[in-house]
This record gives sequence, C-alpha cells and structure tokens, in this order.
Amino acid sequence: MAEAPMSCDCFVSLPPGSRDDHVIFGKNSDRPRDEVQEVALHPAASHPPGSTLECTYIQIPQVEQTHAVILSKPAWMWGAEMGANDQGVCIGNEAVWTREPVTPGEALLGMDLVRLGLERGDSAWAALTVITGLLEQHGQGGQCREDPEPFSYHNTFLLVDRNEAWVLETAGRLWAAQRVTEGVKNISNQLTIGAEVSTEHPELRSVAQAQGWWDGEGEFNFSRVFSPENPPARMELAKQRYKGGTELLQQHDGSVTAEVMMSILRDKPSGICMDSGGFCTTGSMVSVLPRDTSLPCIHFFTATPDPSRSVFKPFIFSDCSTPVLRVVSPQFGPDDPVRKQPRFQSQVDRRHDLYKAHQVALNTMETNPV
Repeated sequence: MAEAPMSCDCFVSLPPGSRDDHVIFGKNSDRPRDEVQEVALHPAASHPPGSTLECTYIQIPQVEQTHAVILSKPAWMWGAEMGANDQGVCIGNEAVWTREPVTPGEALLGMDLVRLGLERGDSAWAALTVITGLLEQHGQGGQCREDPEPFSYHNTFLLVDRNEAWVLETAGRLWAAQRVTEGVKNISNQLTIGAEVSTEHPELRSVAQAQGWWDGEGEFNFSRVFSPENPPARMELAKQRYKGGTELLQQHDGSVTAEVMMSILRDKPSGICMDSGGFCTTGSMVSVLPRDTSLPCIHFFTATPDPSRSVFKPFIFSDCSTPVLRVVSPQFGPDDPVRKQPRFQSQVDRRHDLYKAHQVALNTMETNPV
C-alpha cells in the first residue's frame, strides 16, 4: 500500500504583511485522491444541559451554546480539515509525528478538534484554549483515513482571527503555542516552534527532561526537543514545501491579498498544490478577515480537488445563510462504513453534485483540449 498522503499547508498574513488592513488565512488540504471533501454549514445552536456530542469516534459532553460554522471536511468524518465560524475565527490543522508515540485506540481526531474549536471559540485564543482542554481530557487518535489499514498522527493547528494568529503544536496530550501578531507565517507537516514559545502545557518541560530529551538547563527549543529522531519520509518532504511556502509568502510580504493567497495555494512547483500518485489537494480555503469589525469576513472554498483547476466560491455569514446542498455529500446513517464495526470494510459513493460536475468538466478538458 502506498504511503498515506498527509501533507497539508496553512498560511496567514497579518498587517503589515497584507496589502490592506486585513488578516488573510489560507489552507490546502492534501488527502487521498478519491476522498470527497464537502463544504457544510451548521447554524449556531443551543443544547440542553448535560447533553452529549457524537464526534467521529467518541462521545464527549456538549456545551450549551455553539457558534455557526462553515466547514471544509472529508465527507466521512464529523470533524473538518479547515473552516470558519461566525465570530471571525479560522482554523486549519496539519498531521505531524513527534517523539511522543501515537496512542492506539479511538479518541478525538485532529479534525474533530478543528471543528470543536470553531464551534466553541469566539477568538483564536479562546479556540486554542478549547482545543488544549479537550486534548487533555480526551486525547487525540483514531483512524485518519477511510481505510481499514491503521493510520494515525498528532496535529498542529493554525488558529486565526481579525487581530492575531496562534500556531499550536501538539505531541500526544502535550503542546506548545506561539502567538503571531504581524507579518506572514506558514506551517506544514513538521514542528516549527523553536525557543519562541508563548504558552505551553504545564508539564511540557518536565516530561522532556524526564525522557532525557532536554537537560533542563540549556535553551528549550520545542521543535528540536520533540521532533522524532527518525522522522517519516512525509515529514522530510514537508520541509521542502514549508521552505517553498515561506519563500512565496516572503515574495509577497506587504502585498498579500486573497488573490495572492489563492495563487500560493495553486502553486505546483513548490508542491503546495499537491498532485502526486495516490493523493492530491482535495479542498482549499482562503479567508479575508478585516480588522474593521463593521466589515464582514469573507470565506472562499473550492469544494473540489486541485485549486489550480477549481473556482474559489465566496461565503459570508448572515442571518439568512442556508446550506448549499450541491456541495454537501449524501448521508448513509447507521449503514455508513465509518459507523459499522469493524469500520471501513466497504466503500460508498460520497460525491456531491459539484464534485461530479467537476469530474465531468475535467474529463472534457482532458479528452477535448482546445
């Protein structure tokens, strides 16, 4: 079986990196080539005290109030690769491997944590607090692709609002976070936080010292201490994409717009627009978050693979926002292979209408080139 394709890239530009007084967020979600990514809108909701929430694999206590969210998500899971809420918060995640082992068994997926952060956080910092709290309570783990072959990982996150961004990097239940208040920043499938840790798990350094990864006296560099000694090949390849993404952002530093961010996500030479073997960029997102709170945030989604051959469609939260059913996948209820035990023993057709139309258009372009 080919090596699992988990190779996403997240980007943010804050003034003065942006041309205008806007925070710009972007992400490419690179997943198995045949996996369908839908765009789903969930309205704000109130929930009875004591109610529970069914995530991809486990149940957790529900909160009494959740924000409206728009999510780009693999159609088989509850969580999301990326999304935004009606409070002006955007989150994307990345797969990562660390010195902490991936715990077997089912827990919260990193994608579940993305959605939970958006549903429960009214700022990037609040969402970070939500995610780290749930990580401590429930852990992270579980099958990360629609396949019976086991595959799981830890996660890093980019959390963004109108004022600031946070990079959150995890190792099991441990974590470190870095605040970003200006300029440009990107993350890929590797640890990027060095000595500039803004906040951290209270036991982070004591665990590192107990494991012999840090002597307790020298500089504490999170990436150096927690990166695996023999990283998987996918993490080594991510270094090239991370460098390419950094260079593209720096080329446009001071002039980043939504259009520039889309062009970065469409860049194939850097590998950011992924199209290789059994995997590709299956969904993309760009958000414009004006510093002026009287202006709405605008979120653009492809809902189709390969942003270089897709249109970014805009969405704005409003009192009359309604789901766009053409980008929502069919539901299979209790017969869904993800719900039946053992999981993923069969395949179902999760293609939504726009995905099917996109496939037809691409086939026409390839068989009848102009």
